[in-house]
Amino acid sequence: MFQGKKILLGVTGSIAAYKSLLLVRLLIKGGAAVKVILTPSAKDFVTPLSLSTLSKNPVLIDLANENTWSNHVELGRWADCMLIAPLSANTLAKMAQGLCDNLLLATYLSATCPVIVAPAMDEDMWRHPTTRANLERLRAIGNSVIPVENGELASGLYGEGRMAEPETILAFLHKHFLATDPASTTALASTPAPASASATASAFSSAPPSAASVRDLAGKRALVTAGPTYEAIDPVRFIGNHSSGKMGLALAGELAARGAQVDLVLGPSSLDADIPGVDLYRVRSAAEMYKACMEIFPHADLAIMAAAVADYSPAAPSENKIKKNSDTLILELTKTKDILATLGAQKRKGQILAGFALENGAGREYALDKLKTKKADLIVLNSLSDEGAGFGFDTNKITIFEKGGKEIAYETKPKQQVARDIVDRIVNMLYA
Repeated sequence: MFQGKKILLGVTGSIAAYKSLLLVRLLIKGGAAVKVILTPSAKDFVTPLSLSTLSKNPVLIDLANENTWSNHVELGRWADCMLIAPLSANTLAKMAQGLCDNLLLATYLSATCPVIVAPAMDEDMWRHPTTRANLERLRAIGNSVIPVENGELASGLYGEGRMAEPETILAFLHKHFLATDPASTTALASTPAPASASATASAFSSAPPSAASVRDLAGKRALVTAGPTYEAIDPVRFIGNHSSGKMGLALAGELAARGAQVDLVLGPSSLDADIPGVDLYRVRSAAEMYKACMEIFPHADLAIMAAAVADYSPAAPSENKIKKNSDTLILELTKTKDILATLGAQKRKGQILAGFALENGAGREYALDKLKTKKADLIVLNSLSDEGAGFGFDTNKITIFEKGGKEIAYETKPKQQVARDIVDRIVNMLYA
């Protein structure tokens, strides 16, 4: 995947530094030449010996060491890409201000190659206005930022700020090289699709997307919905659900990494949805999501309805905040428009439509009924009863039901890998 590419990896002082070991291993396995620079504080989290063994190059830390000098200018010119993962809040602030008090920062300021960063920090630090301003500063001067993930943090809290997983970083990096190397893009787009989706799924179970996986959706347009919808009761209150949007964002990222042009319709979500190759449409209510899907779907080759759309909405939302003047409050609810069923009725020949079914039990009969009545090509069933599945988790456990009668059950996996499994089945249908 990275044959002949030269990657300069910067590792900063973050608990997520342990992931750099797997990142280096996967880059080397993909054919890249890798050199590693540690900040002095990064040594507290990962050892130079481990990284030098995996990268097959000495790990650099100091600008000068006894009688030797690390040529930061040469390092910045050697690389095809400088990747900083993890990027701590401290190093982010220094980069944004142009400070230069260690070898990594000196190399960054000297680099003539593209720079990609993968932030990692606790949620409060991630959400701080200074951090947001520093990230915007980096983007404004041409750096690429890999979105953080939502999950368990070193503090013990659960929220945004986790560094993207190594497989996600590699997919981002691969897409970067495809976008900047027209010859590679052309070669990948002209290669036939995989003959067997099951073989592709097996290849993805423990590895990042391969060159074969990226080319299979080149030239295709995909619609994805994600997150919850909020149905207004009054200007302050709403009816909603606990969907985070993680599964939908993982699907959007996987589709984009495999060459598709992706339109993501995202309900209210705090997740960073800045994904390369994905056009984002933010909505709030079920009606807004319905409208967006109706506009996009006619132009799509495939659609995955992963959003948790409200089934009912207040019939007459109050224009003013409802006061707590009585012990009870009666709301009249009206059914929302069924987006999946509407798209199923409009689906043209060759389009692929996938939906989700979230149950708190087995749900097999419901999923099969939904597959038929909604005229979908594929239904993904997951259950709140399964450990590590459902809202808010970084993992999911699914069973896929296809209109041809095939039923495929998967073990619990990270949502990025679940997204690959789902997209593999869709690719198989597109090229059947």
